[in-house]
Amino acid sequence: MKDNSTLREVAKRAGVAISTASQALANKPNVSPETRARVLEAAVALGYQQQVRVDTPMTNKLSIVGMLTRSTPDVPLPANPFYSYVLAGVERECQRMNLSLMYANIEVDEQNRPLMYPPLLHDNRVDGVLVVGSYLKEAINELNGKPVVLVDAYAPAQELDSVVSDNLHGAYNAVSYLVKQGHRKIGLLGSQPDGYPSIRERRKGYMRALKHHHIHESFIEDSPLIREAVYDAALRLLRRCPEITAIFACNDNVAVGVIHAAHDLGRDVPGDLSLVGFDDIDLASEIKPALTTVYVDKLLLGSTAVRLLRDRSEDPYRTCITATLATRLVIRDSVRPLKL
Repeated sequence: MKDNSTLREVAKRAGVAISTASQALANKPNVSPETRARVLEAAVALGYQQQVRVDTPMTNKLSIVGMLTRSTPDVPLPANPFYSYVLAGVERECQRMNLSLMYANIEVDEQNRPLMYPPLLHDNRVDGVLVVGSYLKEAINELNGKPVVLVDAYAPAQELDSVVSDNLHGAYNAVSYLVKQGHRKIGLLGSQPDGYPSIRERRKGYMRALKHHHIHESFIEDSPLIREAVYDAALRLLRRCPEITAIFACNDNVAVGVIHAAHDLGRDVPGDLSLVGFDDIDLASEIKPALTTVYVDKLLLGSTAVRLLRDRSEDPYRTCITATLATRLVIRDSVRPLKL
């Protein structure tokens, strides 16, 4: 049975009725995707323990999944439009497999490295753990042998199953598209040499595309993935290198910051500056101009992670698997072809 008082808190935080919150968490089809994502965000933020298991007997060792999502003091993960859909994919697959799901947050620093781990790791009820969006530089010793799957997360000190998107080739294809449209002065914004691994892969894809197309000049301004910092970095880059005709932004939020900076410098997108983003969050199709970007199947990231966790629980000694999901370029209105 659900705790109605806790469900009431989820509903209040999401700004919906209790019945709507219950239907959203139960994956009912009569709830809009936007409302359901908002309810899920509230459930994660409150650490709501969503019971989605039914009375069908389990045929494997996995019964209750613990999901650790990253948060920072200023930007909690549920507010991130990318991870909201990853979490929805996790919840949907747990629903399909008759699994229970428990949420907890990991507070991380600017590089997504954990500052502390939640009590969920010590909860004996949890049979397996999904770690979403964190960089685990050191081994997690609190898991006591529980199976773990990383979801857009990285743990170089451990051999663990993981699910990631093909960041390198996605970025390579995005920059190659700009080159094919006639652009040769292409900037990069939203990355750092020591940044999060997925972003480093996108930076590498940018450099690889330039090299492959025999372009020897790169235009990079380092910045963290924070829109305000990106805005300042874009101002610096475009003032220093006004000859730039296109920019590859390491995610769609970065692209929004670039659009604002370009506007404040009197440069039109795409008239004076072409732009490609990454992730294809909802905002990408809603802004003006609609953003050309790299699509990542965020729901599939989450659902694939649950499947890997189930498989690991059934065969704890099998070889570790890294599932890399392909990306694709979504062409919209933010790139203007140049005459060759």
